[in-house]
Amino acid sequence: MKRGNLIVISAPSGTGKTTIVKRILSEMDNIQFSISYTTRKPRPGEMDGKDYFFVDEKTFKNMIEEDEFLEWANVYGNLYGTSKTYVEKILKGGNDVLLDIDVQGGKSIKEKKSDSILIFLIPPSLKELEKRLKNRKSDPEEVIKKRLKIAKSEILEYKNYDFIVMNDILESAVKNVKNIIEAMRHKRKNMEYLIGKILEEE
Repeated sequence: MKRGNLIVISAPSGTGKTTIVKRILSEMDNIQFSISYTTRKPRPGEMDGKDYFFVDEKTFKNMIEEDEFLEWANVYGNLYGTSKTYVEKILKGGNDVLLDIDVQGGKSIKEKKSDSILIFLIPPSLKELEKRLKNRKSDPEEVIKKRLKIAKSEILEYKNYDFIVMNDILESAVKNVKNIIEAMRHKRKNMEYLIGKILEEE
């Protein structure tokens, strides 16, 4: 039976990752978004099992001890993690799993699952990234400066990724990410089940 691919997309804040991820999920078949576990309280409108799996800190830490996460992180005092069991169930069902995580999470995933596909989105330039962050009108100047500094250090992690896609023109970036996913679906190991079916024919 066909097995799905584990796909990680990472990018510095302001690169357009969320927009691209939403486009991929809405425009491609047989791909599911990985729902993370978190100790954060649900925000208005969020649903358990749809936006996140909401658990208490004790449950989350027990899952860490039981090695149930592919990766996990502490973000501003809240814990977030990707469940091995949840991801494996989707992959075994033949669907791809898409993860939207930071560079540290991406590195952890690659260490535990060497066959995962890591895609790194980059801005056309740091000046353009700064412009996009300012256009959001959601962060004060000091926060923007901090995000740009973090962006530089994240970009240096590009070497841990299999593919680099520049988000200069959104449509081109979406197309390039979709092409990568489609190409990986046609790798030999993913097509062997079809070869077997053909050879079994009389």
